[in-house]
Amino acid sequence: MNERPATLPSRLQAWATVALLFLASIFSVIDRTVLNVVVDAVKADLGMTDVQISLLQGLAFGIFYATMGVWLGFVADRWSRRLLVLGGIALWSVATIGGGLAHSFETMFLSRLLVGLGEAALAPAAISLIADLFPPGQRGRPIGVYLTGQAVANGISISISGGLLAAAAHGAFAHWPVLSGLLPWRVVFVLCGLAGLFVSAALLLTREPPRGGRDADAPRIGVVEQIVSVFRYLGRERVKFLGVYLGFACCFLGVYAAGAWQVAMISRKFGVSPATVAGMMGPLSIAFGLTGPLLGGSIVDAVVKRAGEHGLLRLLSVLPLFALPSTLAVFAPTPFSAALLSSSLVGVTAIIGTGTLAYLQSAAPAHMRGIAVSITGLANTLLGAALGPILVALLTEKVFGDDRLVGWAILSVAAPAFLGAAALYALTAHFNRRRDAGAPFAEAV
Repeated sequence: MNERPATLPSRLQAWATVALLFLASIFSVIDRTVLNVVVDAVKADLGMTDVQISLLQGLAFGIFYATMGVWLGFVADRWSRRLLVLGGIALWSVATIGGGLAHSFETMFLSRLLVGLGEAALAPAAISLIADLFPPGQRGRPIGVYLTGQAVANGISISISGGLLAAAAHGAFAHWPVLSGLLPWRVVFVLCGLAGLFVSAALLLTREPPRGGRDADAPRIGVVEQIVSVFRYLGRERVKFLGVYLGFACCFLGVYAAGAWQVAMISRKFGVSPATVAGMMGPLSIAFGLTGPLLGGSIVDAVVKRAGEHGLLRLLSVLPLFALPSTLAVFAPTPFSAALLSSSLVGVTAIIGTGTLAYLQSAAPAHMRGIAVSITGLANTLLGAALGPILVALLTEKVFGDDRLVGWAILSVAAPAFLGAAALYALTAHFNRRRDAGAPFAEAV
């Protein structure tokens, strides 16, 4: 059971690759969310409005992340996943550095476009890689490690960005080449981008494992044929997939709406600096991020063993309700209590992600692993990343008319989104139960 096929890399090589993917997932979130910590500094320096900032947080990042993500899922199922991840990290890291050197909304928008393009390559290629680095029955832990990286990354991002921002403001980089003449928020962007390049270079030391789940003697179909076959399958099995993708997207509408503005909300409401808020939210988010995947993995395994596919869908129909307390940070009496409520969203999101990926990896055929994951990116980016931040900004500017009331805008967008996600998962559970009651759940990854 514990023997490794001779075609697989050694256990050490496999776990070394997982470690690098873990780091890549952390840096992807850092470079994606670094703007959230320095919102007001960027606004002041580049003369932007909240709506323009929200376009950078959501639409600019999401255009390529969504539209290219599905295509890169197909690429991950056909091409070298190691090189795909390596190139993606290099691209988003260089683009983040470019964002730190931007002097207009347009150049910053381009930077965010390229960050989204680079990050679109990571998830489908990483999950597919892990599935072929380990034999069946030994994939749960490495996938959990990878997801833990994403779960703790928001807290690490806030801590690192806040720490670098404070250090730069106190002149820590005043004598560094290139950085010496940059404003503190620009220093944060450049250093975060440089760090990602080291992870990209380290992937050159790994190797691509042979692919599983495919008959080696079968002829390889063309790209167009593969695309047609995948979407034909998804259309035929839409009852199993559509509600899950839409529920995940609706959930992330709330996640992106809240996450993009939480630091600014606490900073504006209580009159404290973003670095101070980051100092509170960073450790809290890391704690919730560590707890979420570990707790989520145990819960998901227990539910699948006891109730199968339908039990997992019923679990997913309840989990978004636990995200509702995070939307109530606007009522918190102190900065710390607001940070605590806001940070709790990280743990809940991790459990929802674990459950959703477990479902998709079991429901989708082996040769569709990359595309099954990439479609979650398409759905939650088009609905979540693109709409969430800008809806909050529009409500803040056009309805509440005071940027200190951004917390009320978060509540108005995120709470209905989480309720909608719960309803969509519940509907999927209902329709699946009616269609194939008693059908055995596919073998778990």
